[in-house]
Amino acid sequence: MDQGLHGDVQVERILVYSFLKNCHNCDFSKELDSLRSEVMVSPSKNFLSVEFDDGELQTDGNRSGRFQNGEPGSVVDEAIFQLIGARLAEIGDQVAREIDQRVVNDLVQQFVNENLTKEEIMRRLSNTVEGLMRTVPLEMDREKAMLVLAMVLARTVANKMPSLLYRVFNTTVNYINQNLHNYVINLG
Repeated sequence: MDQGLHGDVQVERILVYSFLKNCHNCDFSKELDSLRSEVMVSPSKNFLSVEFDDGELQTDGNRSGRFQNGEPGSVVDEAIFQLIGARLAEIGDQVAREIDQRVVNDLVQQFVNENLTKEEIMRRLSNTVEGLMRTVPLEMDREKAMLVLAMVLARTVANKMPSLLYRVFNTTVNYINQNLHNYVINLG
């Protein structure tokens, strides 16, 4: 299981997965479906421990419930972070139009380079987000802009090269966990 500076990364996994799932006309849906079993709550995976499950089936076909996020006293409602990811995807659709495709192509090449360590790839993603923060005018707070940009970059890279989805997904989750964990938790 991926552990970042802030422990369990399940909230970030749910958020990024939901963001990617709400991509229209994306070429990585098959790869995303294979990722689903790793991302969504599964008691056997020990990502989030079930605090309760009333057994009711929700309109989306999922069971209701709240989950511990690995932090004492913290309870996370998976559906909330799915909804937040979907809403951020709508914002991401607008932001994506502002990103120069050369920036995306450069990042694709970084992810393709298997000689780069996970840390180096994350550093390059971070540098790309920071560069876009300076060049793309976003009328939102800094943390939200960083979050949206990181997920838009993940989506755009995965759309250009679906085989990179797993690596892009994990890098983005770890980037968000290490840089924006408290912000993400507060969104819920």
